[in-house]
Amino acid sequence: MRTADLGRSAVRVTELTFGAAALGNLCAPVSDAAAAGAVAAAWDAGVRNFDTAPHYGLGLSERRLGAALHGRPRDAYTLSTKVGRLLVPGGPGGDDLAHGFAVPATSHRVWDFSADGVRRSLEASLERLGVDRIDLALLHDPDDHLDAALDEAYPALERLRAEGVVGAIGAGMNQVAALTRFVTDTDVDAVLVAGRYTLLEHSALDHLLPEAQLHGTSVLIGGALNSGLLADPRPGAAYNYAPAPHALLQRALRLKAVCDRHQVPLHAAAFRFPLAHPAVAGVLTGARSADEVRDTVAMLSVPIPAALWNELGTEGLLPGHAPVPVPAGEYPPPESAPGA
Repeated sequence: MRTADLGRSAVRVTELTFGAAALGNLCAPVSDAAAAGAVAAAWDAGVRNFDTAPHYGLGLSERRLGAALHGRPRDAYTLSTKVGRLLVPGGPGGDDLAHGFAVPATSHRVWDFSADGVRRSLEASLERLGVDRIDLALLHDPDDHLDAALDEAYPALERLRAEGVVGAIGAGMNQVAALTRFVTDTDVDAVLVAGRYTLLEHSALDHLLPEAQLHGTSVLIGGALNSGLLADPRPGAAYNYAPAPHALLQRALRLKAVCDRHQVPLHAAAFRFPLAHPAVAGVLTGARSADEVRDTVAMLSVPIPAALWNELGTEGLLPGHAPVPVPAGEYPPPESAPGA
């Protein structure tokens, strides 16, 4: 599995990141055994980058991920978590399904992008994960707290990086405008953009990705399947964790039709597409079981002919300036190119 450095840091990630939101019982319960099995399958497949957050299941994801990685050489993998939400004991009772997680609401989240909040969040994450350091710390969804994130939380992360407490810093969001600002106005090593650079959506292509490439900032792509729409496009399929709008469903079905004509699974093309952009260091994908992990890894090895990408372009389903994977053997190596 290919690896890349995050920006100018020494933190290295594999091209596939294990996203641990499902380990926090995202949408539905996951057993401890299934969670551990998913992490083990990712490890066996060569995945060495694992992403979590306090938000995911009120800390359950961090606890499960830490337990599943316990005993593995700490220098052999990269661990990222997020700051911006503190977990405070005492909840509303019932389950946390209002936030999307099937866990008892025994605590509640408090937005906190202060410098003190950043340090307290990381200390609590280290305890839940059972590790002594975080490799990548990300500001988590600061959409409605952008001033505090830029003026207080980011400088705190910058100091922690300088102190060696964290290896790399960045921000993770579902939108491109604010992430572009982090790239241009700060010294983040990486940004995680979810759902905005996929086979279905390309809004990160015009500004975020070019600016990241210009500034030497790495981009991690989350939501490559757009919450499931690109896994199985059908009426009722999820998009942004809600039923997909009709227009997007029709577009996804057109993408699937092209892939079917070339005998390529739609989700294989969806995982491979964003990796072609030079600013992209890797793709993050969630999994609820070992079988889901193995399927994702297998999709990265599916041969995809150049004709498929060409047809997506001529059908107007991909922008003409979007980089696409070039199959091995379908272009001359640089040393034998004309004029070389």
